[in-house]
Formats: sequence, C-alpha cells, structure tokens
Amino acid sequence: MTLQDEISACTLCADRFAATATRHQPRPVVWFKTPPRILIAGQAPGMRVHGAGRPFWDRSGDRLRDWLGTNSGTFYDRSKIAIVPMAFCFPGYDAKGSDLPPPPICRETWHDRVMAALGDVPLTVVVGGYAHRWHMGPQKSVTTTVQNWRDFAPRVFPLPHPSWRNTGWLKKNPWFEADLLPELRTAVKDALK
Repeated sequence: MTLQDEISACTLCADRFAATATRHQPRPVVWFKTPPRILIAGQAPGMRVHGAGRPFWDRSGDRLRDWLGTNSGTFYDRSKIAIVPMAFCFPGYDAKGSDLPPPPICRETWHDRVMAALGDVPLTVVVGGYAHRWHMGPQKSVTTTVQNWRDFAPRVFPLPHPSWRNTGWLKKNPWFEADLLPELRTAVKDALK
C-alpha cells in the first residue's frame, strides 16, 4: 500500500467529524506524487473540495491559480505540483457555520511522512496561518509573515488564504499584488522548467 493509499483510507477523525455541525464522513483529499516541482502547503479542504475530491476546486482555487499564473492543467498535474494541507479532510463547520481548524492529529500522523516522501522541492508556496506556523515556525501574524516574504523567497513564498473572505485584506495591502505576485509567478515558471 502506498502512502497516498494509506492517507486515502484514513478514518482517524470519523468521530470528530460526526460531532460537527456538518456531521460528515472523512474524505481525505490526497494530491501528490514524488518528486514534485512545486509544493502548495495549505490548511484543509473546504466543503466544495470535500464534495469534489479535488483540492482548491472552488473560488479560492481560481484565485490561487491566478496568483501562481498557472492554468488548471498545470495546477492539477501531480508530477508538477503537490498539494499538501495541514489536514487532508474537510474539518467541518461549527454551530455558527464557521470553518473548524485543521485537526492536529492529521498533521501529527501524516505530515512528516509526506514531507520526507516529497524530498527537496524547488518551490514551496505556504498558504494561510496554520501552514505558515508549521512550515515556517512561529509567526506574529499572517500579514506580518506575508509582508516579510522576501526573507523566505525565492524558494518559499508565504501567502494569505485565497478565500474571497480576504478580499478586504487584499485591498488594504496593494503591495501583495504589485510586489509579491510578480516574483511568485517568476518563481513558479522557473520551478516548472
């Protein structure tokens, strides 16, 4: 059984998910082959991704692909891009309809093994605060981490989550589109050569 198969069969969080407002079953979304050229290190699948079984299969994914300067064909080519979240399953919603955080047990169970299998990836794109903290160490805030992107580039680029909820953040931080995204797109092109 491959590592991907093991993760796909995981039901560690079945009881946890059954207790959420969504009362859903585990459905790990596993999207990597070894060795990739780019690693997208994310947080956790959302409800649409849970239904589709494809990472970033939603409006957030449209925005992320735009940020990277890639099309769907390249983005979903597992030989080029690995997509590894902090939790492989949709964590569910709380009673107020907010996303629950990625369950730590997923990271604790799978992350080290996946990172070892991926090896030395030329470019890592770290999306969102949960992923920032694991891949980049303790951080003050998402904004501060992303503002300091030059400290990590050209091999690592921290990004905010591409959720449409962050549209206000993007408007308040025009340097993100003006300065960071052109450098990120260049790094993506270089990594895919």
